[in-house]
Amino acid sequence: MKAIVLAAGRGKRMRPLSDTCPKPLLEVQGKRLIEWHLDALARDGVREVVVNTDWLEEQIVATLGDGSRFGLRIAYSREGRDHGGALETAGGIAKALPLLGDAFWIVSADVWAPDFRFSAGAATRFVESDRLARLWLVPNPSFHPRGDFGLDADGLGLADTAGPDGQRWTYANIALARAEMFAAIVPGTHAALAPLLYAGMRERRIGVEVYRGRWENVGTPAQLEALNAASR
Repeated sequence: MKAIVLAAGRGKRMRPLSDTCPKPLLEVQGKRLIEWHLDALARDGVREVVVNTDWLEEQIVATLGDGSRFGLRIAYSREGRDHGGALETAGGIAKALPLLGDAFWIVSADVWAPDFRFSAGAATRFVESDRLARLWLVPNPSFHPRGDFGLDADGLGLADTAGPDGQRWTYANIALARAEMFAAIVPGTHAALAPLLYAGMRERRIGVEVYRGRWENVGTPAQLEALNAASR
């Protein structure tokens, strides 16, 4: 099971810090954001990772190298160099499919989830299912109070309604997915992920579960400072 770490975003809300440093290389509690994921993936048995890049991508490549210091083999999907800019989430994944295989982990470089486990058991169960994706959801943060998806009683995601618990939950930007979900996207074109998730949920082919560990979508300098202050 390989993984793609999404690191191509500009990080506009993180300016001015992201003007000179790509957001995935900013430090949280003594470790770069993207390094939290790379260490966790290696710990949990993943050995091959694709990192997609755009903004200040040379810094990311120079910093992470071939991945050997993490116990990984890192390949790069260079959206900036090859297409002149980021392709959005689904477009970036579609471009990277030749490097990923039939099923893979997805995680955004700018979320901090130090308690998450990239479970081999979860990956195996996913591969053996007929699901297009499996998403991890978190309780709604203050900046996203309405959430994204409902959770049905059978563990499937709901695109249009809350679940039996009366809630909608926020997508944690961590998932398992099949290449099939992105097959219709022409490589090199821009495409958002949300429409694919909504369509898959309406087909009853996307599983979801709640992750209750520590999680932050590190979007602004204030959020970054708060996390670092907490560690002090």
